[in-house]
Amino acid sequence: MIRPEEKKKEKTTTIPEKLFYKIGEVSRITGVESYVLRYWESEFPFLRPRKSRSGQRLYIKKDIETILEIKRLLYDERYTIEGVKKKFSEPSLKLVKTEVSEPSVDLKQKIQHIKDRLREIINQL
Repeated sequence: MIRPEEKKKEKTTTIPEKLFYKIGEVSRITGVESYVLRYWESEFPFLRPRKSRSGQRLYIKKDIETILEIKRLLYDERYTIEGVKKKFSEPSLKLVKTEVSEPSVDLKQKIQHIKDRLREIINQL
């Protein structure tokens, strides 16, 4: 008999290294039907794959990771669509940082050093 903690270990999904994935590939990787992926695009504004010139959806690895997280929340954790939307609006799960942090002093010093060095090179030319 397989224990629940062993089942969770078996669920790891490996995503092949590629730049873009078509909807059929994403469907196979995630185990989510294509029509469900298209529906999720309409429900979740943060899930917007690019489209090719011919109109095919082109997903990136980050999109697949997002889909796997949505799937986990909906199917395993039993969240509703609205619950998933709220969960993704929490700061800990935001896909894109909205705050721009002030560069550290060390970074400012490095940038200044690079600028100074570039000026020296230009003067030598």
